[in-house]
Amino acid sequence: MNMLQDDNIDNAISVFRSDRQFIDNSNSGIPPRPPRSSPEDTSPASDRQTAAPNAGVKMYNLVILIIDIVAMLVRWIYHTLESFYRLVVPPAADTVHTDIVLITGAGHGMGRCMALQYAQLGATVVCVDINEKMNADTVATIRQQRGNAFGYVCDVTNRQQIIETAQQIRQEVGTVTILVNNAGIMPTHPLLQQTEPEIRKTFEINVMAHFWLLQSYLPGMLEKNRGYIVAMSSVAGLCGLNNLVPYCGSKFAVRGIMEALAEELRQDARKPNIKFTTVYPYMVDTGLCKRPHMRFPNLMRLVKPEEAAAAIIDGQRRGLVDVSIPKYLLYLNTIIRVFPIKVGTLLRDFLDSGVESDL
Repeated sequence: MNMLQDDNIDNAISVFRSDRQFIDNSNSGIPPRPPRSSPEDTSPASDRQTAAPNAGVKMYNLVILIIDIVAMLVRWIYHTLESFYRLVVPPAADTVHTDIVLITGAGHGMGRCMALQYAQLGATVVCVDINEKMNADTVATIRQQRGNAFGYVCDVTNRQQIIETAQQIRQEVGTVTILVNNAGIMPTHPLLQQTEPEIRKTFEINVMAHFWLLQSYLPGMLEKNRGYIVAMSSVAGLCGLNNLVPYCGSKFAVRGIMEALAEELRQDARKPNIKFTTVYPYMVDTGLCKRPHMRFPNLMRLVKPEEAAAAIIDGQRRGLVDVSIPKYLLYLNTIIRVFPIKVGTLLRDFLDSGVESDL
């Protein structure tokens, strides 16, 4: 399968495109090569010079188009087969013992669990949280287990504070190579009962903080040409849910940010070695879901934060672009989206899983 890698395909067809820019650039001022005339051709030379190149250009571009279509189909088939293969044989997990991992919201829940587990894998962990006491407890626990951890208090809604903290971390710890944007809040009541401060705070923490953190830590990754960004979306970032309108909007936004940034760097001429993982957890038992309900608790139970953390870290280490917890939810959502919207509604009603208003 290595013969079909993108770079090999590009090299194979590059020879066909070597003169394409010259041929298409008819307004460059460079005179076209005069066509060869036959004894029978009695048309003026100027007519022959304009007609022949135009026909050649059209034929050449047709050949290029056919080559592009064939190359795309070959890649399409290759990537499809590769994805099925990776379902059975996932990529090998990278080591993280040389990485500096920064986790926001490290004082509790999934953030704390990820900090502990990354430290156990040998990574240097930078714990960031607005709650100084809980964050310090996470750092102390890691150090008691002979791990390497540092703690910083930071309000992720404050851009200037994020920038200053990033500068301090770089001086005292080093360049962050794995950024885990984990901090988030989840008000759970109907939209018309949500206050303006609640909605603004939801987006300040769940969305805007991602921009400030990315702008603070991505430059260091680009300098090292090595980095990993993990962002916490949610199952609520895959489908709309009752009592979670602002929260769903924020988690859909995270999904878009990650997809767009990955595409932006993919087209960067430097070809930076930066990878992305977007995480879509089901309801995790961290206290955010105050009044969950589910028709089939054995099938769709609350996820333990330790299990969620392990799945997130495993997905990051294996280079997975998307990770859902449980794993089947991502595939289920993809399949359901193929069908009419009413089919998805039927399935939601059948599963009857969500959160009640906390008011």
